[in-house]
Amino acid sequence: MPAYVIGQLDIHDPEAYQAYLNGFMPSFERHGGELLATSRAETEILEGSWAMPRTVIMRFPSVQDAKAWHDDPDYQELAKIRKRTAATNLVVIDGIG
Repeated sequence: MPAYVIGQLDIHDPEAYQAYLNGFMPSFERHGGELLATSRAETEILEGSWAMPRTVIMRFPSVQDAKAWHDDPDYQELAKIRKRTAATNLVVIDGIG
């Protein structure tokens, strides 16, 4: 069953964050990740509140693949850049059928 990782981002150092983006795809694709949507500007809120201005939605073949990507040592090294340059929330949820 597919799984989705949804991220909320507040990038406070866009120039340095670019180094994270430049290295992102190899480990992401190695675990079967597919980018489905990302906001280039602030996320448009239809109801309620949203914690951070930007959003990304990623799909993986399974929850296990999503977790393997997140825990991958190559990604964790890269994530240090993300953590220095942006505040983020990440969740993983099960897909339907």
